[in-house]
Amino acid sequence: MKKVSQQRLFFLLIDFIVISFLIFDFGFIAYEQFTSHKLLVIAVIIVILLVTYVYRYKVHTDKTRKILSLTYACLFGAAIFLSAGFYLFGPEKAMEAYLLSVKPFIEGALLLYLIMRLSILIRYLYSVYFNPAILFVGSFFIFDLLGAFLLMLPKATTSGQIDFINALFTSTSAVCVTGLAVLDTSADFTLFGQGVILFLIQLGGLGILTFTSFFAYFFKGGSSFKESLYVKDYVASETLKDALKFAMNIVLFTFAIELVGAIFIYLSIEDLNKVEHPIFFSIFHAISAFCNAGFSNMGDGLFNDNLRFDYPFQWVIMLLVIIGGLGYNIIFNFYNYLKIYVLNLFNKKHSKHLVRLLTLNSKLVMATTVILLVAGFVFFYFSEGNNTLSEHQTLFGKITATAFQSVTPRTAGFNTINYAELTMPSLLFVILLMWIGGSPASTAGGIKTTTFALATLNIFNIARNRKRIEIGTRSISNATLNRAFAIVSISLITIGIAIILLLFFEPQLNLISVAFEAFSAYSTVGLSLNLTPSLSNPSKIVITVVMFIGRIGMLNILVGVLRQMNNQFYEYPKENILIN
Repeated sequence: MKKVSQQRLFFLLIDFIVISFLIFDFGFIAYEQFTSHKLLVIAVIIVILLVTYVYRYKVHTDKTRKILSLTYACLFGAAIFLSAGFYLFGPEKAMEAYLLSVKPFIEGALLLYLIMRLSILIRYLYSVYFNPAILFVGSFFIFDLLGAFLLMLPKATTSGQIDFINALFTSTSAVCVTGLAVLDTSADFTLFGQGVILFLIQLGGLGILTFTSFFAYFFKGGSSFKESLYVKDYVASETLKDALKFAMNIVLFTFAIELVGAIFIYLSIEDLNKVEHPIFFSIFHAISAFCNAGFSNMGDGLFNDNLRFDYPFQWVIMLLVIIGGLGYNIIFNFYNYLKIYVLNLFNKKHSKHLVRLLTLNSKLVMATTVILLVAGFVFFYFSEGNNTLSEHQTLFGKITATAFQSVTPRTAGFNTINYAELTMPSLLFVILLMWIGGSPASTAGGIKTTTFALATLNIFNIARNRKRIEIGTRSISNATLNRAFAIVSISLITIGIAIILLLFFEPQLNLISVAFEAFSAYSTVGLSLNLTPSLSNPSKIVITVVMFIGRIGMLNILVGVLRQMNNQFYEYPKENILIN
């Protein structure tokens, strides 16, 4: 027992030293003069960690711990190998210059090491605490605070300072993949600050539990039964057996799509000389678009003169937004359907049946998404064709700009037009699209397309005096309908309270601007009528809370706090309540 305690104390000490080194090295300008000394110390620590994990790999008998120790050993061994190769074949031979040259290898290894250690810590918390809803909400809250702390580091901003409210607002907007910004991401944040924002977007888009479950499956080969239950609920997996594998597929799929998207964004940029750090720019926008975050590290966002007429670039962004907004379940379901369909064409003798392979959920999501995209395109083409879209002269440009406005209001938050110049009907239609949002189990926000579809179908169902909603040969359960109407009610109540508070703190503002901001925050969209930077601190706190509630879902909070075991073995007499 004493030996175990000493080992834990040793690794806690090492983790503390590594975290301190990275914080001081990345975050504080005053420590740059000691960089070579710090790197020398941390290089020694990497060697110690390598030896330690090689030793633990040899002495451990547990297969899981051996795999994890081997992973850490390979990570540090690769950093040392690359550093040695750079010394042998690189141009820098002086020790100080050499240490600065191998700095990316050392820092990269340590960052990955800390991410893996953090994922293990979060998995441990999920294993000892039983309420998944509270842990889900708490993990987002912790990363909001952690992101705010990192953004307050001197090297994160160009001015060297940012107050806590603005840092927390920006961090929450990134983790909740919203995109509302009180500061200019390109002008007020350094490359390090933008990197922090990008990491928070990726973490928030994937979800903390999905991210940590990826490491659990990839490095440890599995997880506890309890964690599988959590992952099943979060990623909407239909079976418990494949929940962790499904989470790993989600992460790999996300990284693959973002990588391909970044490559196409880089190739679609018309003039690379007009874009600072084009590779980072491409990666930033690929992740931001797929996660439906709406952040841009370009001045004026996509309304920038170099981007709003770059139509191939906008089509790449739209495709990433749509794929991210559909959700992993829908993409995987359609992939399996198309794969079997194609295989049946080439192997007709042993063809597989396609009955029920495409789920009702996928059909409903796709039908609703297509209807909203087409309706949005038609509406904006006629309502804004002679207004905000009039500067696009060519037919292809007009179609692209119109399609972009149809796609992005549903939680993406990018803008190639000035939304403050939209006509009133267009503003109200954008609010409707923002409120609906994307699909469940995706990176999008809003009440979700399925909720809107079921609520609409139920209206016609009641008008026809039918007891159940029937789609094809399937009926929708009452529990699903109850949850849909609860989500609709909670969203309107939350947005209504937010509007009242914003008007109380900002009495000089008009109602439409405040309502637009509240809907955008709750639906994690990120569009604004140029209102966000001018908000007072109390209003920023209101928007921060609304963004947080919109991302994690007020219903999840209520379920986590109020849910009890349903042991009601009785039923009271029924009585009707007058509705109209």
